[in-house]
Amino acid sequence: MVSDEIRRIVPIVAVVVAIVAAVVDPSTPGELLLLAIPPAALAAWAFVPRVPLPAVAIAVLVPLVVVQHSGHHEPIMFEASLLAFVVACWIDSLALAASLGLLAVAAPIVVGAIETSGNLGVGIWVVGVAFPWLIGRAIHRQTQLAAALESTRRELAEQAMLEERRRIARDVHDFVGHGLAAVMLQVTSARHVLRRDPDAAEEALRTAEDVGRRSMRELRRTVAFLRSDEEDGVAPPVPVADEIPGLVSEARAAGVDAELQLRGELGRLEPGVGLALYRIAQEALANSARHAPHARTTLTVEVGDGEATLVADTVGPVAPVAPAGDREGRSYGVVGMRERATAVGGSLSAGPTVEGWRVSCRLPFETAADT
Repeated sequence: MVSDEIRRIVPIVAVVVAIVAAVVDPSTPGELLLLAIPPAALAAWAFVPRVPLPAVAIAVLVPLVVVQHSGHHEPIMFEASLLAFVVACWIDSLALAASLGLLAVAAPIVVGAIETSGNLGVGIWVVGVAFPWLIGRAIHRQTQLAAALESTRRELAEQAMLEERRRIARDVHDFVGHGLAAVMLQVTSARHVLRRDPDAAEEALRTAEDVGRRSMRELRRTVAFLRSDEEDGVAPPVPVADEIPGLVSEARAAGVDAELQLRGELGRLEPGVGLALYRIAQEALANSARHAPHARTTLTVEVGDGEATLVADTVGPVAPVAPAGDREGRSYGVVGMRERATAVGGSLSAGPTVEGWRVSCRLPFETAADT
């Protein structure tokens, strides 16, 4: 919509036009009344809510035609030009705007047919009315495009904000959730053997302390990355696929019965794909520790031509999955893994099997021949 400031200028211009028309030619009281009606109608439209423009058009054009029957007050024709600009700018419907515009263009033609002096330049006034209509319609279109652009910008900003929130949620889940799961597993083990095997309890607590320290370092690194500006320099390094064997070693040290089967070179993966594969493997191992501490998990990673696959097979007793409506017990791990796979153009499936639980994903990547 065109700004309210321009809308309030319209009746001022209309009053000036009426005054000029009254001053240029001698006017009777009846003619002065007719000259006052168009600016009054435009003022009502500008300051009174919901005044219909078709009614305003009639109130402007009828007195304009009648008052020029004697061939005087030609400057009042500017009111038709002003009306054409208004209907083009403020009416969304092109059909209605065009109809009222044609009505305004017809005004000088009607005046030329009925006025007695024959001095009215009908052709000039037709152009003088049609041209403001075209300008008004261009302004209306520009306003619509600006509004659509602003709406799109807001939507993109909201989508970027939501994506950033999801990314932060995934990272916090990875850093805090996985570390706490490993620490809790070791603390539970220490509690169970505290009285009968103090040395084993001490070893479990030492492992929990090491896992907690690593998790804190990774969490600080992530928080520093989230709070840093682009001008601060090089961003902290992110995990890569080459670190997956270390993940399995850490899981084993934390008490998870885990095995890695690796085929292909992890170093061939792009950084984004490598990070996604690392996080999915990390989540799969963390879920094994959290939901299947007495099961065996085999992590199979294969890097082929243009595609990396990961299969995490957990064989053994698995804790039941929380119901879909249970917000407290809902796990966001599978959601985060699927989002990471989708973000790099891959796919992921996770669900129960006859023997336990399986996570499987496929992540495409560009090979040297593709680039």
